[in-house]
Amino acid sequence: MAWKVARTVRVRLDIPDDRKSDLHATNSKFQYCANRTADWAWRYPDEDCVTSKREAEAAIYDALREETDHLHANLVQKAIKRATDDISNCVNRLADSENTSKPEYNTFSIVYDKRAATYYRDKVSLATVNGRVECEYDLPDDPEDTPHGEYLLNEDYSFSTSTVHYDSETDEFYLHAAMEREIDASTPEKAEDSRVLGVDCNVDDHIAVTSTGRFVGNADYFNHQRREFEKRRASLQQTGTRSAHLTYHRIGDRFGRWSKDYLHRCSKELVAEAERHGCTYIAFEDLEQIRERISNSKKFQQWAFRELQEQVAYKADEYGIIVRTVEPQYTSQQCSTCGTTLEENRDGQHFECLDCSYTVNADYNAAKNVARKLALKLQRGQKSPAGGAFCQYALKSGVMTVNATEVASDSYVSVERESTDKPTASAVGS
Repeated sequence: MAWKVARTVRVRLDIPDDRKSDLHATNSKFQYCANRTADWAWRYPDEDCVTSKREAEAAIYDALREETDHLHANLVQKAIKRATDDISNCVNRLADSENTSKPEYNTFSIVYDKRAATYYRDKVSLATVNGRVECEYDLPDDPEDTPHGEYLLNEDYSFSTSTVHYDSETDEFYLHAAMEREIDASTPEKAEDSRVLGVDCNVDDHIAVTSTGRFVGNADYFNHQRREFEKRRASLQQTGTRSAHLTYHRIGDRFGRWSKDYLHRCSKELVAEAERHGCTYIAFEDLEQIRERISNSKKFQQWAFRELQEQVAYKADEYGIIVRTVEPQYTSQQCSTCGTTLEENRDGQHFECLDCSYTVNADYNAAKNVARKLALKLQRGQKSPAGGAFCQYALKSGVMTVNATEVASDSYVSVERESTDKPTASAVGS
């Protein structure tokens, strides 16, 4: 099957000084079209709102073209689509009894597809109210291992509908280039051999541990950086000066960027581990069901786990790997070898089964249970389990084939008996 991968790359545009006003004027008319469309389509609470782009175009397209001195036709269409799409989202929220209001547009954001823009690897030509303006990209000197090198300059990716934004603080224009690529990937649900990489996320010790024995990230270091940031933020709040206020916001942005970059490196390593072991799935615990297990700084840890999962899903998509979640019940208490489930099996980072005496790092044991849960779920969902369809999950010592009719006692493909109690793999940031 064809597997579509989409990536967005932010690149600064080198706009000639005498053409910047043309882009600002274009944005004003684009936002005017979007606001006019919203005014026309928003009928709540007296009538049903209009969410059809076709209906909106039939009613107000000609008027908008005339009112904007014939703004590029495609830009008018894109402004109408933006407003009707946003109103459709508002209607969905109203249906869910959520508070919402008519969309309003007052920021710099212009949508360009290939009819209003011509995209190249080093520049873009944009339609404006005063003809086209050609803008070169401000690319890194060494784009290797950057989003620019991986996607923008990669001939395997093609340009799709993108947006132009303006940063008023720096007086800079940016293209948020949408890059697309189609890759061939078999559908794991239909593949004869689906292989799962299990991942256990943690508040302490390592951020994530895989069913292959890979220990990724340093949760203690991650939390330390957060605590140091919160201490400094509290101190700045108490100071109360304008300088402290500005510093407060500056370090807030800096910590947020650092956190996302750190989790980016962790997610990259997890996807690489799945690819290295030929996995078609990556399994995490369902975040909504593990809230009560996070006793310290719930909000921050929930954000970190969710960010990690989202980044893994984003990167795994490029390899045709699917990210799924499983119920987290008993993954930390169940023995991944014999299936005995006892709270006493786990003592901090040490796991020792009171039934079969299997001893291992507790998070590694949990990661194997996470992998096995999804493998069993997939195996049960395949047609005719007795007819040859099977699922596996990846281990440090090989793979394990699971059978939907069995609950706990499966046999390893490898005869090696795992008994490591400490990680041997390097950890990101440790």
